[in-house]
Amino acid sequence: MEKRLVFPKDFWWGTAWSAEQAEGRGNTGKAETVWEHWFKTEPSRFYNGIGSEITTDHFNNYKEDIKLMKEIGHNSFTISISWARMFPDGGKGKVNEKAVLFYRDMLSEMVKNGVKPFANLYHFDMPFEMQEIGGWESREVVDAYVNFAATCFKEFGDLVFHWFTFNEPLGPILGSYLEDFHYPNIVDFKRGAQAAFNTILAHAKAIKAFKELNLNSKIGVILNLSPTYPRAQNKWDIEAAEIADAFYTKSFLDPMVKGTFNEKLVSILKEYDQMPEYTEDDLKIISENTSQILGLNYYEPRRVKARLTEVNKNSPFLPEWFFELHNMPGKRMNIYRGWEIYEKGIHDLCVEIRDNYGNIESFISENGMGVAEEERFMNEDGVIEDTYRIDYVKDHLAYVHKAIDEGCNIKGYHMWTFIDCWSWINSYKNRYGLVSLDLKTNKRTIKKSGEFFKKMSEENGFMYNTDKLV
Repeated sequence: MEKRLVFPKDFWWGTAWSAEQAEGRGNTGKAETVWEHWFKTEPSRFYNGIGSEITTDHFNNYKEDIKLMKEIGHNSFTISISWARMFPDGGKGKVNEKAVLFYRDMLSEMVKNGVKPFANLYHFDMPFEMQEIGGWESREVVDAYVNFAATCFKEFGDLVFHWFTFNEPLGPILGSYLEDFHYPNIVDFKRGAQAAFNTILAHAKAIKAFKELNLNSKIGVILNLSPTYPRAQNKWDIEAAEIADAFYTKSFLDPMVKGTFNEKLVSILKEYDQMPEYTEDDLKIISENTSQILGLNYYEPRRVKARLTEVNKNSPFLPEWFFELHNMPGKRMNIYRGWEIYEKGIHDLCVEIRDNYGNIESFISENGMGVAEEERFMNEDGVIEDTYRIDYVKDHLAYVHKAIDEGCNIKGYHMWTFIDCWSWINSYKNRYGLVSLDLKTNKRTIKKSGEFFKKMSEENGFMYNTDKLV
């Protein structure tokens, strides 16, 4: 049945991106990041040999971009603030006044245009010198990050609507220490566990510094969360799913929201001698400084099964010792990204937060669809007719609406992303934007999805066939 889905009053409609993926280097002075260093040393690992020097060049186009943001219906937007730009001396030392002026002007421009600024403090973009002294394995880096965070609170606290300590903190741990997609490309779980613990500690210490300033905003974290589904309802598959969930979801969600660590995960790490070093004071700080708001990044579910083959105990310790991924027959795929499309997963995630995490104030902080060679869908007027993205958004938002009806405390929906931007080692292979970017001319053109987003935001909802919901 075709029905109008209307979202709550003052629902946040917007998008998100990061400094490293959108700003470009600019002229304020900026420390070299891990991505810039890695690109310099191994350019062949980056799709089409494109690094982050220019990206979307938001640095030089932010005023026009913010007008465009407003034009397509944004009332909010998530940026990240570059640690490397704020502290160009390798992430430490004296704050960069040119960077302060840039971010204050950009945030003021957003406020002036009726766009609430959401500011994230870390989106994979560590200054290279910080990585050289150990990255998140180092207490010195934790202290430098907390100083950066506290500086941002003081310099921009009057302009930012909500703050976030990290975006997807699991990503750098997986990529850097387990799966070889993030510099420094080490395969060592125990070192990764230490980096993860110190990230959680940095989050808590940043929240502690935030609370001391009594700002009129909230602070939390943005996590990439995939509901974990067992292949079948037998005890072995269920146990495998629980363990996978402990590693990939609860490892950050529990301490950052509840202030406690998942018992199943701790038990496994103790049994296999993979525990990080910590103090009782660390645990106290983590327990007393938890998120006030939670961003939910959702793209795909996680499907697992009990292992069918024996683990080689002479190989590096990995979470996959305890389960295997299940390639479910009949699943729908985004073939360009290799991700399953499962809209109901976003509903199940919201319900999990409602039932097991105190129904903390939350919003969908990322959701979107990356498609390669989008120029195929360009009409004679130069507009990309991305009906596939419109359908994707509607199908996911219908389940968000259902979750809200069922009492989930979801305050908004931010898509990835605003304008096509640089995507880590994939550069511009897959396009995610509501606005297309011509890499040769830097011209921005609103896609059909951007026009849809504007209408959806203005009407605070859309028409939908609710028979599709299960």
